[in-house]
Amino acid sequence: MTSPERDFVTAHLEDLHADLDAWLRIPSISADPASAPGVAASAEWLAAALRRTGFPVVEIWPTPGAPAVYAEWPSADDGAPVALVYGHHDVQPVDPLELWEHPPFEPTRVEGPDGPELHARGAIDDKGNVAFHLLGIRAHLAATGRTTPAVTVKLLVEGEEESGSPHFAALLRARADRLACDVVVVSDTGMAAPDVPSAVVAMRGLADAEITLRGPAVDLHSGSFGGAVPNPLHAMASLLAGLHDDRGRVTLPGFYDRVRPLSDRERELMARVPFDEQAWLAGPAASRVATGEAGFTTLERIGARPTAEVNGVWGGYTGPGHKTIIPAEAHAKITFRLVADQRPEDVGPLLRAWVEARLPEGIEAEVHTPPGGVSPCASDLDSPAMAALLAAIGLANDCDPADVLFTREGGSGPEADLVDVLGAPLVFLGAGLPTDRIHSPNERVLLPMLYRGAEAAAHLWRELAAVRFPAR
Repeated sequence: MTSPERDFVTAHLEDLHADLDAWLRIPSISADPASAPGVAASAEWLAAALRRTGFPVVEIWPTPGAPAVYAEWPSADDGAPVALVYGHHDVQPVDPLELWEHPPFEPTRVEGPDGPELHARGAIDDKGNVAFHLLGIRAHLAATGRTTPAVTVKLLVEGEEESGSPHFAALLRARADRLACDVVVVSDTGMAAPDVPSAVVAMRGLADAEITLRGPAVDLHSGSFGGAVPNPLHAMASLLAGLHDDRGRVTLPGFYDRVRPLSDRERELMARVPFDEQAWLAGPAASRVATGEAGFTTLERIGARPTAEVNGVWGGYTGPGHKTIIPAEAHAKITFRLVADQRPEDVGPLLRAWVEARLPEGIEAEVHTPPGGVSPCASDLDSPAMAALLAAIGLANDCDPADVLFTREGGSGPEADLVDVLGAPLVFLGAGLPTDRIHSPNERVLLPMLYRGAEAAAHLWRELAAVRFPAR
């Protein structure tokens, strides 16, 4: 099956390759202050690329952290809907560098089992997902013979997503009039598999915390004092061991009070997604066994159930040899993934009460929960915007829209801020795969997925133009 959109994308693949090769060479690591010039250079590159593509309005918006890029291409049609594309141009750190097969900021083509791959930090998360829109909007114009898009297309590409988007909500509030839209198209996700057309319909939220336990005022000799004074590391080990019960449920009282149960329909839709658990364990999970909350499938656990994970524990002496001490302090970092109706600001008080109730005598605790966090978000499965998205994905993948499956993203991002501030519904269009090693060494993108993403975007603007959105 072919279409004018596909024909244009196929004829201009080298444009997409050239864009990505140039952009991916810019080390835009937002978490590393030393990389601030790279993040700024990344924003400048994207702004220039958007102008070259044809966007008549392109601006770099500074924040107290890293800059965001805004672009707008108004439709000439009266009353045309407004779509806002969200993505980010910053990337994760590359550590451990020695595990990379190719330098992380030297894009490298590799022939893989499913087709050509491009390896580099940011190849899919999220520069690849943003770059396909440059080709997609050109394909839309060429296929329809238009000089302006069928919908007004806006882009907001932030520079701090990989650092928790600390200034994003404030940016949205300050620029809400410029960002007003009928629908938000999030391009920071992907699909279930190369041959499984699908759309993300929900993302989990996030709350993080750091626990410090203090015992003796100083490190003590373990021979002179061991067995006679409380050991903070022992207390921390016991505390963390009790974070889940024997059915894998988080033990904080009240943690599940606001969790919206999965409906039978939602569970049936998730069960339709092909999932080979053994292949998942041997591949992207790199684990021996699947585990978690009893009564739920692995896909439900990682996409639709809340979690608590210990991210790091430290204290005492960890250098070479041994140092026989009872440490004065022990520390742990914990993150909680949240689902529909949970709020990140509720987690801190629950965690503090739980820790205080479990402290042994002689141990003091400090629980730090940074303000903010990330709220969960979800799409309306039955909205006209979702129907337009499914039609576009179906056309790009040669399938019926009814055969496009729904998936849930276990990770977190600032999408809930977009909903809260702009009041617009969300749909998700991405080209990533679970096997793309995002946040890990040897991140890659399967190039045919980007090609399909560009085509789907080209179809989407035409499909959304036919939707009658409520008046803003």
